[in-house]
Amino acid sequence: MNTLYDVQKLLKSFGIFIYVGDRIADLELMEAEVKELYQSNLIDVRDYQMAILLLRRELKQQKEKKDE
Repeated sequence: MNTLYDVQKLLKSFGIFIYVGDRIADLELMEAEVKELYQSNLIDVRDYQMAILLLRRELKQQKEKKDE
């Protein structure tokens, strides 16, 4: 898992499609869904950590972009 698209594909494999229309809200909702999948033991720790890292990095970039 190397990109945000990979995280979306992971969620899609569980039937989870996220599009709210607000990029920041989408990322926060994806993070919550990834956490739920991990807590339910549906994904392993490596996928969980990488997905959270990618989502938080993108979230930080989006928030910085919004503040400019």
